[in-house]
Amino acid sequence: MTLPASAGPIAPTTGGDEIRPLPPAPSKLWRIIGPGVVASGVGLSSGEFVLWPYIASQVGLVFLWGAILGVVTQFFINMEIERYTLATGETALAGFNRIWRHAGPVFVLLVCFGNLWPGWAMSAATLCTYVFGGSARVIAIVGLLVIGAGLTLAPVVYEALERLVFVKVAAVLVLIVLAVALVIRADTWTALAAGAAHTGQFPGALDFSLLLGAIAFAGAGGGQNLCQSNWIRDKGFGMGQYVPRLVSPLTGEETNAARAPRYRFEPTPEHMERWRGWWRLANAEQALAFAAVTVLTIAMTSMLAHTLLHGRGDLPNGIAFLGLEGRALQELVGPWFGILFWLVGALSLFTAAMGIVDYTSRLAADVLTAGGRRKPAVSESRMYFRIVWALVLSGVTVLAAGIDQPLVLLVIAACVGGTTMSVYSALLIVLNRRHLVPALRIGWIRLAVLAWSALFYGYLAVLTILQESRRLFG
Repeated sequence: MTLPASAGPIAPTTGGDEIRPLPPAPSKLWRIIGPGVVASGVGLSSGEFVLWPYIASQVGLVFLWGAILGVVTQFFINMEIERYTLATGETALAGFNRIWRHAGPVFVLLVCFGNLWPGWAMSAATLCTYVFGGSARVIAIVGLLVIGAGLTLAPVVYEALERLVFVKVAAVLVLIVLAVALVIRADTWTALAAGAAHTGQFPGALDFSLLLGAIAFAGAGGGQNLCQSNWIRDKGFGMGQYVPRLVSPLTGEETNAARAPRYRFEPTPEHMERWRGWWRLANAEQALAFAAVTVLTIAMTSMLAHTLLHGRGDLPNGIAFLGLEGRALQELVGPWFGILFWLVGALSLFTAAMGIVDYTSRLAADVLTAGGRRKPAVSESRMYFRIVWALVLSGVTVLAAGIDQPLVLLVIAACVGGTTMSVYSALLIVLNRRHLVPALRIGWIRLAVLAWSALFYGYLAVLTILQESRRLFG
């Protein structure tokens, strides 16, 4: 999306913000479809393919209400992240620095720490071994190198990620259609309808923290939501059209979006009409491409597991669970369906791994090249390049050394995501009420949802720390 010719002249900078006209919103929703698909595509990984199906195999479909609650909560979080960027062209993370100057580095450290372990790449590689054989470790190392090359050679990084995610989502939808036609039984549909009567109830057969974690990270979670700012800016939403897109330093012209000024528009009747158009389309895009796709995927993968595995004892969790599910599909439908299931799962986890490297690097590059009086030594594009390869090579090193993920790191990483989301949910309230003009500020209903989000994710983080501490220290 390019800046329209009708954008008008640039007004003088006022109060540190550059005043420009708000570009008109497109007339068709399909023209801005993308960031929500990327959010759902990156977020659809082990939780949707392992955790929620595992819950369904153990207790049936009585807990799917938790997935809906988690996705709806994240929809509102994502939209408040988008609100600030739509209005200013600046990322929410940069906005947090205006509230507390250390906010950006703190969030980057939390996100980087939570994503150091290349678990998604290893999981994708393990599924590949079910089909092709070979060493999962070698396949994962090759996969990480492909991720690094893909993210740093693409002329426009967002466009490359968006295309891969569209392929992934299409593959998942094909799998869902085939599962509905060939596998899911009538009693599973009956169980889905009956599950509505259990809304608000927690099944006692599973650990309470597992269930809360499933709600918290249904869809996206952790630092991924914050990157919604970067993705809609690169797509050209609202005032983001004035900000350069992140491109490869090797194949494109270097830019530094993080050094761009914060923009604002005067709340004239014309601009407010344009704002309502952008806000309506952005909400629709996020509701359809993120929320609806995520809920549909969780429901269908859970129903598939319910049909195949519900009532079976001693089920494995993790990737071994997908191995058992694929073999059950081969027995029920044919060898080809199990292979398709594993390949789609591998593509989903690989895409999640690429998306995680992308958003972690984006957030870090945004913070490390923004602000301050001195011009940074490198552009945002080159900083992004360096962080991508630092993450890739650290993952390769861990895998090549055969190092297992330490239990302490697992415990800490489990609460990092919840802590991060709790803090930035609270900061979004401050940001969107203090740094936007009254006509654009968050309303009371959405404010209440963000308050709930801050309390819920904070409670989850504390619960995880206490529970895992008891396991570690007895």
